[in-house]
Amino acid sequence: MVAKDSAPYFGDGDPLPPFELLGTDGQRHALLDVDTELALLVFTCNHCPYAKAKHPLLNRIADDYDEVTVIGINPNDAEEYPDDSYERMVEEVADGIIDYDLYLRDESQDVVRAYQAVCTPDPFLAERVDGRFVLRYQGRLDDALDPDEEATEFYIEQAIDALLGGESVDLPWDPSRGCSIKWIES
Repeated sequence: MVAKDSAPYFGDGDPLPPFELLGTDGQRHALLDVDTELALLVFTCNHCPYAKAKHPLLNRIADDYDEVTVIGINPNDAEEYPDDSYERMVEEVADGIIDYDLYLRDESQDVVRAYQAVCTPDPFLAERVDGRFVLRYQGRLDDALDPDEEATEFYIEQAIDALLGGESVDLPWDPSRGCSIKWIES
């Protein structure tokens, strides 16, 4: 396990790259097909303890916020990390461990490269503006930086609540921390 901190590449209001990826439901899903005004994209995986520690929070957001589509994107090299295979992703959803609105597989790693994500979890909170999604917040999901810590402040929910209330997100974009993306060797 190699812990890394995220490094924001996009700024507030920057359009996010569109994508279409295979979901655990066997269907392909495009970002632009999301029918909510907010989308929370999180580069995540099945094996990283940092990512696993955030599954309950992301499940809760998917359950509590009808106005937000929670999208988990697993970009890791499944050959070297079999727990991150598409088949294991399907099992995690079937077992209720992951209960996001969408759990997608970035097998080619094109999407993770386009977003310049570096760790799991690496979240991007986006708002639909003029038919596309623009970034409104990239930072920590909560104040628990270690997988064994108990969170007491939930930054992502504060950001969501601000946007749903018609306000801008007034939070520092402190880096998320997690395992490094497991890149496919060329």
